Amino acid sequence: MPTTAVAQAAPQLDSGDTAWMLTATMLVLLMTIPGLALYYGGMVRSKNLLSILMQCYAIAALVSVLWVVYGCSLAFSRAGMHAGTVNLHSVIGGMDRLMLAGLEPATLHRTVPESVFVMFQLGFAIITPALIVGAFAERMKFSAMLWFSGLWLSAVYLPMAHMVWGGPGSLLGDLGVLDFAGGTVVHINAGIAGLVACLVIGKRRGYPETPMPPHNLGYTVIGGSLIWLGWFGFNAGSAMAADGSAGMAMLVTQTATAGGAIGWIGAEWPIHRRPSVLGTVSGAIAGLIAVTPAAGTVGPGGALLLGLLAGPACFYTATRLKHRLGYDDTLDVFGVNAVAGIIGALLTGPLASAKLGGFGAVTSLGGQLWIQARGVGFTVVWSAVLSLVILKLIDWTLGLRVSEEQELIGLDLALHEEKASNPS
Repeated sequence: MPTTAVAQAAPQLDSGDTAWMLTATMLVLLMTIPGLALYYGGMVRSKNLLSILMQCYAIAALVSVLWVVYGCSLAFSRAGMHAGTVNLHSVIGGMDRLMLAGLEPATLHRTVPESVFVMFQLGFAIITPALIVGAFAERMKFSAMLWFSGLWLSAVYLPMAHMVWGGPGSLLGDLGVLDFAGGTVVHINAGIAGLVACLVIGKRRGYPETPMPPHNLGYTVIGGSLIWLGWFGFNAGSAMAADGSAGMAMLVTQTATAGGAIGWIGAEWPIHRRPSVLGTVSGAIAGLIAVTPAAGTVGPGGALLLGLLAGPACFYTATRLKHRLGYDDTLDVFGVNAVAGIIGALLTGPLASAKLGGFGAVTSLGGQLWIQARGVGFTVVWSAVLSLVILKLIDWTLGLRVSEEQELIGLDLALHEEKASNPS
């Protein structure tokens, strides 16, 4: 019998999907400026407020330039990729899309303009190195920070994004690692880099003997609230459509975030005899991070479990483990991002199963958990080794750390000759 060839339907522009993705893209950018900038800015000492705002702002500009020049191509070009084949392009994309070659107004990615997809993914590329600055806040040179951010984006983030989200032929994608919106690519990746960075650069002068409380928790609450709002674009936008998957991702994001805040409060209250504002906001961030890799496959019950687990776990690492081991992760980048990211990435596998209320095509809970564990382990090693190499290279050339005098004065005046507020 003769076979009839069925032509694959060409993708069609969907105005509803496009409108939602334009909105989601703006929400993702909101997470960094001003969200993360204010969240971090409120937790540092007042003499370093402008420096942390400047770092987030400068990273947004630097990454945008690098993304257009070569970043998007290295992350998402499919040149040379073949499903089931491991080669160089399983790890890093091709150079055929440099300067976004071939991008036109009518070019589509699924049902939205490709330009919108490029911008949406740029938001992820911006916030990931920006997260790391919280680990070495108040003591790194601005020039060193720029070089580190650019090199880390190029050597660590872009390959990781390609290996997970590059499609058939990508190293971790073909392995079966589930990461809907960035548990491995963004949070574990950044959290491990932050830990390595704070160990290499050393503690702040006077830490931990000298009290260094946050100077303005109001900024932190505002920034954390903007991050919470922006995360709906981060997770629900990763559905790349205005559909049921986006709606469920939004619901489980809210559920896990609330669970994270309640979980941190529940862990902190019996120990410290009071719930803290900073802890509540940090718990919410932990819930957001934990649900991120699972947002496309987990149900509401599983999302609540993720939040309730992530909140207390991050409370322990941020308030106990850090002091017990003696490292100075200034704003708990490892303690919140890496820890909540690992919890979320590991449990994404089992919680995607319909047996546990999920919506993924997972048939073996143990098998998928093992796949997730391999993805987490690979990300930890990848980020740790390459981050260490980049930091040592910069330290041997430019030097990483400001002088003792500059650190005492504060980076606002020492590096930028400006103050956040001046008497009128």
